[in-house]
Amino acid sequence: MAVEYIDLMYEIADQLPKREEFNLGSQTRRAATSVALKIAEGSTGQSDPEQSRFLGCALRSLMETVACQHLIKRREYEINPEDLVEVYRKSETLSRKLQAMKRAITPRGNHFREDEPTYTVKQGKQ
Repeated sequence: MAVEYIDLMYEIADQLPKREEFNLGSQTRRAATSVALKIAEGSTGQSDPEQSRFLGCALRSLMETVACQHLIKRREYEINPEDLVEVYRKSETLSRKLQAMKRAITPRGNHFREDEPTYTVKQGKQ
């Protein structure tokens, strides 16, 4: 799914005006590519905490691509509106999947809660 997302983000970046090729276009491509690369990097023999860290990086890169989408829409570039709708929906789905993966490897049951302490205040002579 992350690789398909990259393809969609590249299609959008390719529709940007020439003046955005090395700014918003490049940033969009790099952020989208980073999502898949961080997932791959974190999945290769890492401990669960380390894998969780890489999934967090992938999520942050994904949010960066969403910010790029908002900038593209706000700047009113001539992008196919259906492409923007599709890529935004894919970003929501990918975000949910990444969050679920992160939750699945996050340790549970290693926290405990103690009872609240009770304090007694002695009243002195007044």
